[in-house]
Amino acid sequence: MSNRDELIIRSLRVRMVEEKIIDLYPSDLIQSPVHLSIGQETVAVGVCAALDDRDMLFPNYRGHAFYLARKAPLKEFFAELMGRKTGISKGKAGSMHLAAPDYGVMGASAVVASTISHAVGAALAERIKGKSDRVFVAVFGDGATEQGAFFESLNFCSIHGLPVLFLCEDNSLAVHTSLDDRQSFSLERLSDAFGIVFFNEEAGFDPVAVFETTSAALRHLRGGSGPALLRVKTMRYREHVGPGEDFDAGYRAERTVTQWKKKDPLLGDLSRFTAEIALIRDEIDQAVEFAIGSDFPGIEELLTDVL
Repeated sequence: MSNRDELIIRSLRVRMVEEKIIDLYPSDLIQSPVHLSIGQETVAVGVCAALDDRDMLFPNYRGHAFYLARKAPLKEFFAELMGRKTGISKGKAGSMHLAAPDYGVMGASAVVASTISHAVGAALAERIKGKSDRVFVAVFGDGATEQGAFFESLNFCSIHGLPVLFLCEDNSLAVHTSLDDRQSFSLERLSDAFGIVFFNEEAGFDPVAVFETTSAALRHLRGGSGPALLRVKTMRYREHVGPGEDFDAGYRAERTVTQWKKKDPLLGDLSRFTAEIALIRDEIDQAVEFAIGSDFPGIEELLTDVL
């Protein structure tokens, strides 16, 4: 099997998981709001395929794809979304706060841009400990680039030469507001102002292209040349939060999404993956059954795991 086919299958698995979430959502089994990655799966898969197991990933609230791309457990994922005690965080974190440190997935957060500084702090801690064998990836959307924490983190990282990859999933939207209506700066010029090398990938629909561009950025980071900023253009197909579509809101045109879908390898001919699709479907069904059959946490869990 080619590398492209392998990455497409991984991306397809993410999409199928989220399509199952859409199916389940009206039943109220999912116990938290969901920010779906449908349309953006290939970004997470391409990036994570380039990472080593030792690298640390700090996702944002739209983090399902990164959790799954890091091969964190699926049964515990569904149990977490359903608020069950067998969830990856005992049902306390839900969709927006996924964490699986054993798989390099550090805690996500619903607060925009908050995990960017977490990645920087973790990189600084490694530096203080005299370690230098890991890369720290801060994942955020283009809306987060307007937050003070983003600018402060770029500055701090540049001064200290920390091995942080600032990964911007650029879908040109902050909820319902387009990038052109929000920003007077460009990420490339901003990176240059901070002395940070800039990488750009326009073909966010292509997991191989994302993998190759990410690999180039990681070579820079592992070479000890300081932080890097990687922007990947992408497109979310669903509403900002929730399982539906929102073209009736009037903030974007359906034709824009349709044009992107024409390039989407997950919407092409997948007949050669019939066996793999069947295995993924079985895996998802077993995970959902596990989650539904799990108990909710009891009152004794209320104050556990609280620092």
